[in-house]
Amino acid sequence: MIKNFENVLNLAKSRGPKTISVAVAQDKEVLLAVKEANKMGIVDAILVGDKNEIIKIAEEISMDLSKCELIDIKDVVEASRKAVELVSTGKAHIVMKGLVDTSIILKAVLDEKIGLRTGNVLSHVAVFSVDTYEKLLLVTDAAMNIAPDLSQKKQIVENAVFLAHSIDIENPKVAVVCAKEKVNPKMPATVDAEQLVQMNENGEIAGCIVGGPFALDNAISKEAAIHKGIDHPVAGDADIILTPNIESGNVLYKALAFLAKSKNAGIIVGARAPIVLTSRADNDEAKLNSIALAVLMASKK
Repeated sequence: MIKNFENVLNLAKSRGPKTISVAVAQDKEVLLAVKEANKMGIVDAILVGDKNEIIKIAEEISMDLSKCELIDIKDVVEASRKAVELVSTGKAHIVMKGLVDTSIILKAVLDEKIGLRTGNVLSHVAVFSVDTYEKLLLVTDAAMNIAPDLSQKKQIVENAVFLAHSIDIENPKVAVVCAKEKVNPKMPATVDAEQLVQMNENGEIAGCIVGGPFALDNAISKEAAIHKGIDHPVAGDADIILTPNIESGNVLYKALAFLAKSKNAGIIVGARAPIVLTSRADNDEAKLNSIALAVLMASKK
């Protein structure tokens, strides 16, 4: 069982290297992560951006650029487009956001000519290693979809399940989290939860077990589930937490990252290739973990 990011990194070593294309690569934390990933044999790198700035940062962190390909494009929009195009043409397997706004890189990803769109919903999946939980916990969607409807939630679940399969969680347990455990017509998230469970039981959502509605406590605590009389395979043992909207997802993400001091990673799923899109507040370790996830996703496709 994959229980922590050490396991993830070791698995990525066995399935790499993959080529990563970094958009606007002149970012210290990003280059530190790419340096380590390259050293571990997880990725080969194509660095797209301001060549002089990339070289300057590389010298500061003692990064050997002879192992990387550099493409000198100073304009951030054009650099982003080039980084994405390298993936869409098969020269790279993964695209990573560097020192550029998320909206700019996503616009390139969704471009009809050079982008990576599939017609499916793009969603963010965060992965956490928390000392108080015995395995990795996936949380979705904390960054992309503001108020997903039932159809979008189905695709968000499927995206998260694909990532779970990529890290060898064969039959992930998906907890649809709401404010309470019972279906209430006045609370649409609980109605969606019931319908997602039915879709799973009918085979419309495959490769996982979906349960809900759950409150967060009985999704991740067996003791809480028993106390409330909830008897379901997912109860207290979730691999994936589906949040009802971006606010709740973002709050949970930040709480786990900053209050629980967890190790984490984040990735965009649903495109033709993995997109490493981390926050500027994330350190190089989180970015390295995210790269490892992307390598495993690229190996699964």
